[in-house]
Amino acid sequence: MPHDFNQQVIDEFRANAGRVGGPFEGGRLILLTTTGARSGARHTTPVGYLPDGERILVIASAGGAPRHPAWYHNLVAHPQVTVETGVFDYEARAEVLTGAARDRLFARAVEADPGWAAYQDKTRRILPVVALASAENGPPRFAGATPGATLTLVHDAFRRELRTIRKELTASGPLLGAQLRVNCLALCQGLGNHHTGEERGMFPALRHRWPELAPALDRLDEEHRRIAALLAELRRTLAEPSAAPGGVRAEVERLTDELEAHLTYEEQQLIPLLDALAG
Repeated sequence: MPHDFNQQVIDEFRANAGRVGGPFEGGRLILLTTTGARSGARHTTPVGYLPDGERILVIASAGGAPRHPAWYHNLVAHPQVTVETGVFDYEARAEVLTGAARDRLFARAVEADPGWAAYQDKTRRILPVVALASAENGPPRFAGATPGATLTLVHDAFRRELRTIRKELTASGPLLGAQLRVNCLALCQGLGNHHTGEERGMFPALRHRWPELAPALDRLDEEHRRIAALLAELRRTLAEPSAAPGGVRAEVERLTDELEAHLTYEEQQLIPLLDALAG
């Protein structure tokens, strides 16, 4: 993509916590920063990605151009990269996948979005599939200026992912695709991890600082249990080989309704206190 267009997307992404318009609107997007293979300079590029468990996948399509994009050459030379999600940044290790692993994951991507096949058809080169796995020893660097702002960013990221998955389910065929299963499971894992972190860290700290907050925290704990039950049911549905998008969508809709009410209540009750605690 032209440099000016890339920079416009980067600026919009950073100004709006990962939300952009244009061709990337509603899609999964990261900013990938690599080290120049020859120059050693740092370069940032907007790149679409696919969830894949504890890692994410990026495809060096360059829109089907005859040559690999510069960012691909950079990470081959220097596999240590930086990933920005709009909510947090982290250092990652890039691995170029080969052979059967590459072919299986590319086929999964094509099943989810035939546009990848169209890009492959335009060029003789094999479009590389690259896995990006976190290389952080500690927690990622969150983008929020305050704890309350960070909580809002995290919540909004879950809201956006739910909207994206619901859209994908609506557009899917009669059978549930492999990549869509992975997307749903990644959401389940992310929500579970977020709630576990709150229960072990933030909630006890708030109970200690503000004992009068106990009724609100008790309600949030109960909502966590209800959401965990919905996530478990969604996982059971996804585990069925014959699961249909309609059935999964029904589970996702139930989760969406419960989660939206929970997130809104948590923001109302906790954000002022979190920012006061930080101050």
